[in-house]
Amino acid sequence: MKSTLLRPFLLLACATAPCLFGESKSVPSAAQPINLATGEWDNIVNIQVSTLTPDYREPWNAGQPGGGSGTGWLVGKNRFVTNAHVVSDGTRLIIRSTSDSEPHPARVVAVAHDCDLALVEAIDEKDFDHLKPLEVGGIPDLNTEVSVIGYPIGGERISVTRGVVSRIDFQPYSHTGVDSHLTIQVDAAINPGNSGGPVLQDGKVVGVAFQAYSGRVAQNVGYMIPTPIIKRFLKDVEDGKYDHYVDFAISDFPVENPAQRKALGLPNDGIGVMVADVEPIGSAADVLKEGDVLRALDGNPVLSNGLMKVDGQLIDKNEVIERKFAGEKVSIDLIRDGKPMKTEMTLKRFTPYVTLGEQHDKRPRYLVYAGLVFQPMDRNLVDAYQLRDPVVSYVFDNYLSKKIYVERPDVVILTNVLADDVNSYVQSLAPSIVDEVNGVKIKTMNDLKDALKAKGSKPDFIEIKLFEKGRPLILKRQLAEEAHPQIMKNYRITEDSYLGE
Repeated sequence: MKSTLLRPFLLLACATAPCLFGESKSVPSAAQPINLATGEWDNIVNIQVSTLTPDYREPWNAGQPGGGSGTGWLVGKNRFVTNAHVVSDGTRLIIRSTSDSEPHPARVVAVAHDCDLALVEAIDEKDFDHLKPLEVGGIPDLNTEVSVIGYPIGGERISVTRGVVSRIDFQPYSHTGVDSHLTIQVDAAINPGNSGGPVLQDGKVVGVAFQAYSGRVAQNVGYMIPTPIIKRFLKDVEDGKYDHYVDFAISDFPVENPAQRKALGLPNDGIGVMVADVEPIGSAADVLKEGDVLRALDGNPVLSNGLMKVDGQLIDKNEVIERKFAGEKVSIDLIRDGKPMKTEMTLKRFTPYVTLGEQHDKRPRYLVYAGLVFQPMDRNLVDAYQLRDPVVSYVFDNYLSKKIYVERPDVVILTNVLADDVNSYVQSLAPSIVDEVNGVKIKTMNDLKDALKAKGSKPDFIEIKLFEKGRPLILKRQLAEEAHPQIMKNYRITEDSYLGE
């Protein structure tokens, strides 16, 4: 069963200091009492979700049915904010308020998997016309009290827990596993079902509960998505679509050693980080070079440890990029080959890293031919098959660092062999990365589909070269084409390929 509850996670190493995004801070005070009898909190709803989780081992099937529940809160007319992981892969949504037991059908308006937020609406908006939206506030101060409100496990009615803001930091978001954003840590009890619920201070929303430590790693450590992330999401979806976060798509390292700074011709002023690598299809691809020293972004100095002081706060430089939207620009002051320069960069999303993260609301892509099952490599596939082939593992682990995505946007893997006489004695070759088919280099799933139809130098045979394998996989074309329909029937496969929308 798919869990659509609170996202447990194990904290990964990351940096750095908090970003307050120029928000006004909430005034420290005790949390306000809540009177449930008046129906005052009907704008905080329980969201029940039926799900259909894709089956990556048999991608032609509809998937595994399941379900879960979470919390949402009214942010505007018939608009409820919740977590993306609450509604992902959802097939049916029902919302209920505290004083109304009637189930209200709902639907997803927008979803942002990279920051784990979603917007939901009731199908009949009249059901919630009388409710007043919650007001979104700023970022709470450290050591101030907040209230976490939601519908966690252990009962059907609304629950309130209280705690103290204990940390504001740049942390991983467990929903995808590859995205990191500003996060606020609290010591309030946050349990499965709290996901998507508001965290309140002085009657205003100061965050959305979304994940917590799992197991015995820590106790009473929960996390909320702060209001700068919430406001950015709401602004992004105003036009009816979500454009995703943009990325710098570079790696860098601090320049703190005095001798190194002198050798690079840098003043000993504690400013500047060196560009170590630039992704060839990222925002900085035609702007920055390896060895450049970044001195300032949008006129704000970049300290030698990668932090910046913006609006009086030290923040990670990536948070400056996160404030912006696709198509916007950032001005850059840098030193290249000892000479100061000014340039600007147009920001966009960097998609290859998505392959390394958990994906949602997507039908698995695949192609079946004569019992051979081909699928593109991604995190969902690797996890579903528990792939341990050393070549596949190496390519997955180095997909970004070795720039494998440039040559192979899709790393096509022979994941399975559906047994039949036509493919006998080749089962041991799965899993393997497909290198060539009939002399054609396979860079995408579409390349594979076309190459299987093409007749190479040996037109009576289909020759599949597997990456780093000593022998090719060869089928007799006529026998393969004759066997294919019967294999489809035997394994109850109604569609032999799905390559995406």
